[in-house]
Amino acid sequence: MDHRNHSPVTNFIFEPLIEVPILNIFFFLLVLTMYLMTMLGNFFIIMVTFTSSVLQSPMYFFLQNLSFLEIGYTSTIIPKMLSNLLLEDMSISFIGCATQMYFFSSLGIAECCLLTAMSYDRYVAICQPLHYSAIMNRTSCLKMSIFCWIIGVMVVLVPIALIFTLPFCGPNKINHFFCDLPPLLRLACTDTYKNEIIIFTITVVFIMLPFLLILISYIHIFHAILRMSSTTSRSKAFSTCSSHIMVVTLFYGSAVLTYLRPKSISSVKADKALSIFYTVVCPMMNPLIYSLRNQEMKDSLKKLIGIKILLSRM
Repeated sequence: MDHRNHSPVTNFIFEPLIEVPILNIFFFLLVLTMYLMTMLGNFFIIMVTFTSSVLQSPMYFFLQNLSFLEIGYTSTIIPKMLSNLLLEDMSISFIGCATQMYFFSSLGIAECCLLTAMSYDRYVAICQPLHYSAIMNRTSCLKMSIFCWIIGVMVVLVPIALIFTLPFCGPNKINHFFCDLPPLLRLACTDTYKNEIIIFTITVVFIMLPFLLILISYIHIFHAILRMSSTTSRSKAFSTCSSHIMVVTLFYGSAVLTYLRPKSISSVKADKALSIFYTVVCPMMNPLIYSLRNQEMKDSLKKLIGIKILLSRM
């Protein structure tokens, strides 16, 4: 497209999610409730795992990191989404759009890596229990978590820089509720084939490769569980993995459907629905999954709440 006679875009405008004002208010309240539940749930997990002497294993250390990621991940998207639902101003600055996309993408990739580290932790705990304390010591866990954060921060720098150096000369309406990669690339007034190849490569390497490693870990885990002679041991081993399996399924299921689906079967409405699922619904469900399906977490949470109530009465 010839963009020499067009002014460069300085801001973008999101398309409204819902046209009906009454439904808009209802959806605002629904999203706000889910966001507050996400924040509260993750803050509780961080508080409980920091204060409880029982929850000091590598599994809970990685869970702390996951909760920090979820807080940042959702806060990158949802507050702006809520303001768009409530206010008439649907715009976001060029720099604001780049910043939102960077943090959303980097935290998403960091979460992929962290979920892989958590699956490795379960693999060592079940398949190599005698060497668990030596392999998953505090130093190695800290290195793994730092590596996950660094990968997230560094990997997306180049593709985001390449995207936002593309010429955007109008229209400036993003048919989405946040600055996501596919809808933004559609607005560029030049060929984006190279950018799409880079994004696809990063998606495969840093989303599908971690998923493949998680899959390999669980193949070994399930094989080890099936070889256990005691039914109680098998049940206990599987229960330590079930929460992680559910979170991985939700996270990767929505990510793969969104970013690796063929263009021929994709649609804007379906993309928006999937995006709402992995930016609003999944982060809210993760603390619930880890809390309600984990007896140690529930016991520590009850103890913490009991202490706070006792202190408030003194």
